[in-house]
Amino acid sequence: MSSQKILVIGPSWLGDMVMAQKLFKVIKDHYPKGKLHVASPIWTIPLVSRMPEVDKSIALPFSHGELSILKRYQLGKSLKVEGYTQAIVLTNSFKSALIPFFANIPKRTGFLGEMRFGLINDCIQKDKSLYRTVDQFLALAPKNKNIKTSLSTYLVSKPNQARKLLKGKLKPSYKILGIAPGAEYGEAKRWPIEYFAKVAIEAIENNWKVILLGSSNDHDLGRSLDRLTKNKVINLIGKTKLEEVIDVMSICNSFLSNDSGLMHVAASLGIKQVAIFGSSDPKKTPPLSRHAKLIYLGLSCSPCFERTCPLQHTNCLKNIKPEEIIRKII
Repeated sequence: MSSQKILVIGPSWLGDMVMAQKLFKVIKDHYPKGKLHVASPIWTIPLVSRMPEVDKSIALPFSHGELSILKRYQLGKSLKVEGYTQAIVLTNSFKSALIPFFANIPKRTGFLGEMRFGLINDCIQKDKSLYRTVDQFLALAPKNKNIKTSLSTYLVSKPNQARKLLKGKLKPSYKILGIAPGAEYGEAKRWPIEYFAKVAIEAIENNWKVILLGSSNDHDLGRSLDRLTKNKVINLIGKTKLEEVIDVMSICNSFLSNDSGLMHVAASLGIKQVAIFGSSDPKKTPPLSRHAKLIYLGLSCSPCFERTCPLQHTNCLKNIKPEEIIRKII
């Protein structure tokens, strides 16, 4: 089936994009000589470009939630020359199905939803028993009983680039702890910053080097950790591109984060990690790695999947004490 050329319309969240790599792996195993292109928001492109299964990444020029039917029409028409044989639409929205339709791709696969009849002509009924996000993605994969869905995936990293970036800041004797204190979704997924600081201080006292990682949206969290640790951490939050973050993470001995996009990146890099879950459910979006340790209290009010705590106490996070995390890392 070497003539197969597939376009995947990818998700907007970094974590979902990492989990989608499982689908990309299955597609390439099913069509080893086929071509796989992934169209996704521009902020995900550095991540997609590190996936060896993807032959070409296409940046979608839309902001989050933007409809822009005319721009989608123009992009779809420009992609018509690619001669795609199939499109797989991972998101459930109406607008996400427009580009494959405008590109006149003959087979357009996706889940039923949001008035997409006609736009999606290979409609898949979502199996309610498939709770994990990754399993929902895999339900859209080509059907082949000989393909195993437990195949490992990984991101290509460049450790030497990370060492160049950190030149003069690391000694060979240091163990490296990466910390990502942010969670783009909201504060109900963020472990208290004071707790992160206690873990960082304990690690530093045990001859670890602590590196803070995150986006520019996490600037305030980085500044707080700087202050609480008396500037003894390497604060790269908002100072690095995503591809540089991937490289730095690849040289970490351990990684601590909330349930976030970087948690999933750590999983694909195969590094030891501790992942803290609050308002979300580790059964739905777990890090796909045997090296991950998940911390989740499972309170009666959890998971609520809210951005802020409806009960205004965030006990699902506050009751996870730093000492428990320290025992799993140091």
